[in-house]
Amino acid sequence: MSAALHEPLVLVVNAGSATLKFGLYPAEGPALWLGAYEGLEPGGRPELRLDGMRQPLDESQGSGFALALDHLMQTLAQRGLAVSGVAHRIVHGGEHFLTPSLLDEQALRDLHQYDSLAPLHQPHNLAGVAACARAMPGVPQIGCFDTAFHASLPDVERRLPIDRELALQGLRRYGFHGLSYQYLTDLLLQRSPRARGRMVLAHLGNGASLCATLDGRSVATSMGFSALDGLMMGTRSGSLDPGVLLHLMAQGWDRQRLEQLLYKESGLKGVSGLSADMRTLRASSRVEAGEAIALFTRRLVRELGAMLAVLGGVDLIAFTGGIGEHDAQLRAEVVAALQFADLRLDAAANARACGDAVAAIHSADSTAEIWVVPTDEGRVAARAAFSVLGLAQPS
Repeated sequence: MSAALHEPLVLVVNAGSATLKFGLYPAEGPALWLGAYEGLEPGGRPELRLDGMRQPLDESQGSGFALALDHLMQTLAQRGLAVSGVAHRIVHGGEHFLTPSLLDEQALRDLHQYDSLAPLHQPHNLAGVAACARAMPGVPQIGCFDTAFHASLPDVERRLPIDRELALQGLRRYGFHGLSYQYLTDLLLQRSPRARGRMVLAHLGNGASLCATLDGRSVATSMGFSALDGLMMGTRSGSLDPGVLLHLMAQGWDRQRLEQLLYKESGLKGVSGLSADMRTLRASSRVEAGEAIALFTRRLVRELGAMLAVLGGVDLIAFTGGIGEHDAQLRAEVVAALQFADLRLDAAANARACGDAVAAIHSADSTAEIWVVPTDEGRVAARAAFSVLGLAQPS
């Protein structure tokens, strides 16, 4: 820690509805801290999770994000640390925020236009920016946008099959999980020559999507206009026949009820009636848990097949995210379903890969490489912030 006292430091923040995840990054080397404040919702029990320890916060000193940030600032001051900037993961940058950007009041107003397109993330991301700006006046706040990685999508992938006038209003496919995909792309380009070719990246967690790349650039992705499209997720439906929504509207469902269904009561949780956590479902003997896993797997295979078709084959597949990194059974079942493309796993390597290190899990006779890569969105955000601030970039 002391070695970094006089180095530039960037604080990376990912604000959710009840959590404030953070990382403290120097210009070189690993993060000094990786932690999270949890229980920040009204009536919650706020605590800091850091270095494997949990520390309750004194609620007499405040509540919510303000309490967490006050505690974080006090901790930094006590250790003689100051930050040169704060980098924020922001899910939706729309059509105009295509590169990491300094955030001011006008930028926040512009970004709030996309709240309804990512209601689980965008309002909370932006609330985190405002809270950090209040807690650290004068410290630059930098936005890093999940949609920006997909700015390279060709027009045919951006377009929606709707009235042209609506498309001119910005209704199009955007794509998400861009910070994760940027990290995987940068790392795999260093590890394998095949990453320059046809690559499919699978970010599988509570949020889930796929991205197809050519020469490290996004050319197709499963998420579209909002973070609801594509794969089945933890609590989100993924792709759903719009006729289902029309049917429910005819029964009197309003927007709020539909939004609750699509974002919070569908996916693994909705189908199983038990949990959005794949680990819980794997451990359950309930028939419904098995059905949820089977549907998640089938939808993933379908979307992967579509990506292979768009690319005309595949040279490398990478799994990341909480499910992608840790669920060896899912990886085995998915690759087995893609044997028509002559993809093969090394069963022992797959079983060993548990998200603690980058691992190649393909067999020698596989036509494509298959990797497990623990993602690090914070590193990508830190690198962007150092660049925007004109400081040395992290390694």
